[in-house]
Amino acid sequence: MQSFNYRHLYYFWVAAREGGMARAADRLGVAVQTVSTQIRELEQNLGTALFKPAGRALALTDAGQIAAARADQIFQLGEALPDLLRDAASQPALRLVVGITDELPKLVVHRLMHNVLAEPRLRLLCRQGSIDDLLADLALHRLDLVLTDRAVAPNPNLRIYSHPLGASEIAWYASAAHAAQAQRDFPQSLAKVPVLLPAPQAAVRMPLDLWFEREAVQPRIVGEFADSALLKTFGANGMGVFPAAEIVHDELVARYQVRQIGRCRGVSERFYAITAEKRVAHPLVQKMLVS
Repeated sequence: MQSFNYRHLYYFWVAAREGGMARAADRLGVAVQTVSTQIRELEQNLGTALFKPAGRALALTDAGQIAAARADQIFQLGEALPDLLRDAASQPALRLVVGITDELPKLVVHRLMHNVLAEPRLRLLCRQGSIDDLLADLALHRLDLVLTDRAVAPNPNLRIYSHPLGASEIAWYASAAHAAQAQRDFPQSLAKVPVLLPAPQAAVRMPLDLWFEREAVQPRIVGEFADSALLKTFGANGMGVFPAAEIVHDELVARYQVRQIGRCRGVSERFYAITAEKRVAHPLVQKMLVS
């Protein structure tokens, strides 16, 4: 079968909707012979008749009914295209460039941004890195904001501002390989089972170390991770028990198939948005800060 011509299909579609070739010719402003020629060439390319005699008029064949239904979809979409393009031009994409520190839990990032993700015009760009590198990009206005686990100290050379986004208590999680043993005599059990911890530069690490001291526990540390997602991945695969923000408990259990073995009383992880201006102009950043 040859590739058919969409002009031929369009003439057929108009004839099918108007109920005949004469009416189609009037609608299109062409001769009846032109319409019939276009449709005949379409039938030849498709290898089947699309119209059949019905008294003095014409009716669609079974193949014609199928073709007409498909043509409806094609040309109705085509007729709507100019309006769609006008709407797109009048409502340009909202570009949001976010820097995310390595230590910030990625499930928490999604939670912090949930109220802007429904924006239909959103074009989101995420960059991950160290806090120093991200703040440098923020100062140069390469980022709209930075999401991190700590407030940034005032710096006379950088006009940056810390906005608290909330906090979450920390709990301990384990895969099936360690859950039962870790739950027995918790938290003293953390001296016996393998333990994974955030790297020393993470804001939550010092509160965790102080918690171990208060509980008189010498943890059996087998791994430290700067990237929170790696920590959870290794923990979920049985390398050791690990701490995580309880705010994402449901997502954590569903995604990583782990169990909560106990809470880390008195230890919380805090979350901040860092911006380069005190009065934020970006509408999506404003929306995040007031959520």
